[in-house]
Amino acid sequence: MNYPEPISKLIDSYMLLPGIGRKTATRMAFYTLTMDKADVKEFSDNLMSAKNDLHPCKICGNITTDEICPICRDKNRDQSTILVVEQPKDILSIDDMNAYDGLYHVLGGVLSPVDGVGPENLNIKLLLNRLRENKAVKELIIATNATPEGEATAQYLAKLVKPAGIKVTRPARGLAVGSDIEYADEMTLKTAVLGRREI
Repeated sequence: MNYPEPISKLIDSYMLLPGIGRKTATRMAFYTLTMDKADVKEFSDNLMSAKNDLHPCKICGNITTDEICPICRDKNRDQSTILVVEQPKDILSIDDMNAYDGLYHVLGGVLSPVDGVGPENLNIKLLLNRLRENKAVKELIIATNATPEGEATAQYLAKLVKPAGIKVTRPARGLAVGSDIEYADEMTLKTAVLGRREI
């Protein structure tokens, strides 16, 4: 069916979101039409604010409104461990379980030659500089997802870091192969982090 241009464009915009097909995008677009103008404006303002006001922490790569994120600023956190994740959303999943109180580092993805993602496309250089400058770090926990790319990235990082005498571990296999951290339940994540193994 040919919808008027404004609704067609809105449907196309919703389809840019991951996991949203035409049917769901159409439903969302038509629901948006039923919303109050004030709610639509607030929604729009929130989108622009998230895009304009958030940026990577200059230390770990987590999203923040400040130059340095609250986790990196928190001196009460264990400064001897850094847990490496693929995306900022993974930090929230792990931090919510209250079993890990160290620092984080966001890679911004995983190595994937097929997709043209090499070491230079990830926050690996920032991580290595951080490890050189912070002699308090004794353990690096590599919590990339249990996918072939995540495993390859973990092995690559371990080879880079081990010569510096830093213990490199990986969360235990409470996480199923091919699963994403953000979808794991709290108990599975807790078991995986507490039962981590050395690489």
